[in-house]
Amino acid sequence: MGYFSNKQTWRAIVLAWVLVWFGPAANLNAGTLISPGALDSIRKSAEPFGLFATRLSGGGLLEKWNGVERKLEDDMVQLALCDGDRERCVSPAALRFLAIVDTARAREGRARFGEINRAINLAIKATSDMAQYGQIDVWSPPLDTFASGAGDCEDYAIAKMVALRMAGVSTEDIRLVVLRDVLRGEDHAVVLARLEGHWLTLDNRRMAMIEDIDVRNHRPLFVIGDSGVMRYDDQSRSASAARQDYAPAVTVNLARAPISELASPIDVAVSN
Repeated sequence: MGYFSNKQTWRAIVLAWVLVWFGPAANLNAGTLISPGALDSIRKSAEPFGLFATRLSGGGLLEKWNGVERKLEDDMVQLALCDGDRERCVSPAALRFLAIVDTARAREGRARFGEINRAINLAIKATSDMAQYGQIDVWSPPLDTFASGAGDCEDYAIAKMVALRMAGVSTEDIRLVVLRDVLRGEDHAVVLARLEGHWLTLDNRRMAMIEDIDVRNHRPLFVIGDSGVMRYDDQSRSASAARQDYAPAVTVNLARAPISELASPIDVAVSN
């Protein structure tokens, strides 16, 4: 048997070479160099907040999002038809939504994100699911939200995801993130959109967009995007722990159960 036929020896040599070049700060082990699972985790670390995330295989949150996706298919068909022929569009909600998309399409970069964040924040009145539907945790597609003119944080976020996509932003650069508001003891949904390697937060509680690294007093729990529904694994970094100076622009303080429980079959809601 040749010297390099020993896989453990080969992995050790490669690891040593990496440590020589990058130093101990790289914090790598041999498995991360060749394991497809580990490489997938490294790729996922490019998610907002720079934390590793793993795909959920079941639970209430995954079921909830799968239900939303089915409704989104119908919305996208309606929006595509109305986008192609405004005069024959029979949905006032679709026309209002497309007006926001039109304005965003005329802008570029950060201005496009900001237009969608501002316009959707103004188009929807912050309302709890209990007040609107008589039940908690109703995740609505954008046309339902625009038809009622009301919704809570995940409804804003879902509408912004669709608007960003229709305005030309790649799905690879759009995420819905569930955060734990450590001051209020509530969970909160926002959208993050990536621009030139930086994740900007589109939040119904504020008009100004900030980068993920500047989010205060919120801890990321789940991320939803083109890779599916994932749970953040590493929440020990100071970047995602309790922070200071993240004041909401819209004061909504409804007592809700944490969405972290949605990883189980129990369905609960996020805060506005």
